[in-house]
Amino acid sequence: MKTTPIPVKRIALREWLILSCLLLILTSALSITNVLGRVDLVFYDHFMQLSTHEVRDDVLIVAIDDFSLNELGKWPWPRQRHADLLKKISAAKPLAIGMDILFAEPESTNSEETPSGDQALADAIKENHRVVLPLVSESAGKGLDATLPIATLANVAQIGHIHIELDQDGVARSVFLREGTKGEWWPHFALAMKNLAQNTKAGSEQYLPGNRLSATARSTPAQSDAWTRDYQMYIPFSGGNGHFQTVPYAAVLRGEVPESFFKNKYVLVGPTAVGMADSFPTPVSSNDGLVSGVEINANILASLLDERSIRFVPGWLILLCNLIILGTALAAYLLLSPRKALASTGVLFVLAMTGSFLLMRYTGWWLPSSPVLCALIIAYPIWSWRRLEAAIQYLGEEFSLLEKEPHLLPEFIDDEQPRQAALTDTLESSINAMRLAANRVRDLRQFVSDSLASLPDATLVTTTDGNVLLSNQVARAYFAGLGIPKVNDALLPYLFAQMSPPQASEQTQNNSFSWWDILDLKHTSNMKQGIEVRDPRQQDVLIKSAPCYNADKVLVGWIVSIINITAIRAAERSRDETLHFISHDMRAPQASILALLEMQKEPATALSNDEFMARIEKASRITLGLADNFVQLARAESQDYRFEEVDFQNVLIDATEEMWSLAKSKNIRIKTAIPDDEYPARIDRSLVTRVLTNLLSNAIKYSPRDTTITCTLALEQHLADAEIVCNISDEGYGIPRAEQNKLFQRFQRFKTTDQPKNDGVGLGMVFVKAVLDRHHAKIDFTSAPNEGSTFNLRFPATLI
Repeated sequence: MKTTPIPVKRIALREWLILSCLLLILTSALSITNVLGRVDLVFYDHFMQLSTHEVRDDVLIVAIDDFSLNELGKWPWPRQRHADLLKKISAAKPLAIGMDILFAEPESTNSEETPSGDQALADAIKENHRVVLPLVSESAGKGLDATLPIATLANVAQIGHIHIELDQDGVARSVFLREGTKGEWWPHFALAMKNLAQNTKAGSEQYLPGNRLSATARSTPAQSDAWTRDYQMYIPFSGGNGHFQTVPYAAVLRGEVPESFFKNKYVLVGPTAVGMADSFPTPVSSNDGLVSGVEINANILASLLDERSIRFVPGWLILLCNLIILGTALAAYLLLSPRKALASTGVLFVLAMTGSFLLMRYTGWWLPSSPVLCALIIAYPIWSWRRLEAAIQYLGEEFSLLEKEPHLLPEFIDDEQPRQAALTDTLESSINAMRLAANRVRDLRQFVSDSLASLPDATLVTTTDGNVLLSNQVARAYFAGLGIPKVNDALLPYLFAQMSPPQASEQTQNNSFSWWDILDLKHTSNMKQGIEVRDPRQQDVLIKSAPCYNADKVLVGWIVSIINITAIRAAERSRDETLHFISHDMRAPQASILALLEMQKEPATALSNDEFMARIEKASRITLGLADNFVQLARAESQDYRFEEVDFQNVLIDATEEMWSLAKSKNIRIKTAIPDDEYPARIDRSLVTRVLTNLLSNAIKYSPRDTTITCTLALEQHLADAEIVCNISDEGYGIPRAEQNKLFQRFQRFKTTDQPKNDGVGLGMVFVKAVLDRHHAKIDFTSAPNEGSTFNLRFPATLI
């Protein structure tokens, strides 16, 4: 009993479904549980570093830096100094001033006579009306409590917290815009500066980004001692240390910075000196160490002013995007080749990372992609392994079946193959077996293709519905000449749609013909004999078709051949014309001679001896001329040409001298105009001379007496070659316009009303055209009745 192996597609589909389910579950679990959160934070930080942009020019930092400490002494400084600084800055009318310095305790003095700087600082703050002071939270034993500036300062300044949120890895990426306890809320330091500048009351801001507290947390009673935070905003850092405009504290205090520098700007005053500032690691400080708190506050302020923040994509959307990317990769594994599937995995991997980066940079949304990146890393190796297992299994089963198939073509058997097979593994053995089978199929197909290509006639192989599967070069060239460049996959009846209907036959004269009949088994007997049609190029072709059957005698296609019989039909027409000529033109002079001989036998009808001989001579010369024309035309159409290098003017002179006596008989003058030059050409001298004498003879025959025939010669130079132009003009009767297109056809003779009769055969111009074609020369003419004719001959010149 014959066993049929499971198709490889079914095996692949089963493996693909199992792998897809496992990877989709894994990706979903990683997306929901955020196990790879640390990895996402690494990508987040790198993308943030790449997303830096130009800072606002209205945010300025007055830094308590190492230079200022060296110039003004050790910290802490007298608060009178801070008051003096505020007065200098306030004089320029800045939008807001943020003093990122803690004033949690009153200033101590050395003596009672020395006034405290707290009141001077309070007066300076009160005079400005746009100063923000910081608060911090401290542990109060049972929880956190707010540490405000001293009352003297807190009563005249706006208060904002300066807390920075640190993630699990200790990096500062976000901040809470509102924090409070016991029902009292404070805005962030940067938000308080914005509100002051824009005269906005805290809690009524139109733009307040960040994640809100849960509904449960927001409903906590006001009496609760818990420290509550709301509106967590992820900071879109503009850059690392030194990104914002910074001036030293000491330089401002000394007046070295003009007041206009602070006008209409947000001024933050805070420490940046090493060991003094509250500095934190940030996403943009990988190479710059820590970023000072005042610079972080500057980044927060700039983000609030630009209404920019980093927002996290909702979890369900993260899961959906990751599953879509993974699903696309899995679809590529099933539908594409291994190489393209691997390339698709790489492209999707890059797209996932690039998409996250572009989304963060241009929209401010953060889409974690580590779950799908992890899935893509392991997906292709697992899929390749499972597909390889399936391929080995399939090849092993198919190998046993292939060995039982008959071998249609002779094969070369290598004696070393059995010995090598014992040293190869299962996969390589299966591959070798499949390679052998593929070679057999390839050889068989090549045999069929070579057989088809070697056929002399255009041949097509179609499906049962007429779709072309195979075509040989002859067929493609034939239809390309008809303006159909693509033959394969075309529908057969449409390829023949431009051809004329077939000639009526016994089988088709009683039935209307359709091109679909060539694919109909009912018309098989007729199509084996063929139908004769004419194509758009006016070629006669014979179309035949025959059905093709498989081993089960089921119709699987058709073989259609197109045989060009134009030459056969032309030969038949030439034969008919020749027979007509022999039966009429050649027979007439001979019949005249016989009639004259019969008349001469009777004394009553006998002619004088001179007249009798003249008529016999005339009929003989006509017969000789006809025979000579046939011989010359046969030579012109033959392959035996004797080319030689000649000067064309000598050939023209020979022709004119040969025609001199004929022209003299009608008092016609032959005039030549040949410039003094050389006219080298490679021609058959005798045949070209005959061409010229034919044209001159026609000019003499078809011109009245006392006229002139002009022959000119010229050498025309072109970029790549040169031509010899010979013109022969007469003043004769001309050629009727309606007959001019028949001039180079066999047995064509023309006559105008005023033209005397000439004994022409109609082969002279056919001879001229045949000789010129063999010389790759051209001929054209202009003619009008009673105005004469001009023939222009162009021969290739052989210049050195």
